[in-house]
Order: sequence, then C-alpha cells, then structure tokens
Amino acid sequence: MDTKQSLLALGALAQETRLEAFRLLMQNAPEGLCAGEIAERLGVRQNTLSTNLAVLERAGLVRGAREGRSVRYRAELEGMRGLIGFLMEDCCGSRPERCRALLDELACAC
Repeated sequence: MDTKQSLLALGALAQETRLEAFRLLMQNAPEGLCAGEIAERLGVRQNTLSTNLAVLERAGLVRGAREGRSVRYRAELEGMRGLIGFLMEDCCGSRPERCRALLDELACAC
C-alpha cells in the first residue's frame, strides 16, 4: 500500500458510521452482513449507510457482492493488512526484528 491509498483508507475510517460499520464487518468476518442488517444494527438509514459503505469500498476496506435483492458486505482483510503494514513498515527505525513480538501480535489479530 502506498501513501495515497493509506490516506484514502484512513480518511474512510475517520467518520463514526464508517468506522462502526467496518468494525461490525470485522466482527462478522469472513461471512459479512447484508446492508440492511448493518443499517439495522447501527441504527442508520439505508441510504446513509449505502453512501458510507461506498466510501469504505473505494478505500479497499470492504467489498460488496449482490445476493439476490440485497448486497452482502465483507471486510476486506487484505486492505486492512496493507494499511497496518504501511503504518508499521518503519517500525523501530526500519528494523522490524527489534519489535518482532509486536508484529507477531498484530499478525495474529488479523
């Protein structure tokens, strides 16, 4: 992931509804949730949620797939790994072996 894509992802997460939707999808990975269920759980209107999910999708953090009349959204785990990797690449003065325990812990969390 490069700087431009990282800024896009961070900007997408820098809004309460989008952050809550992303966290909800992470909790329900890998199955994901249909848009209507996400809206219901978060207590937001469908059209508001749709706009926010589109922002997350453009940022590479979620992806939607049509299932009949609804769209199921899933957290894009590779997108989040890419963002975390970008943020951590200069960890410990670009010597990741110095913070191996932290990196291993982050890898297990994903």
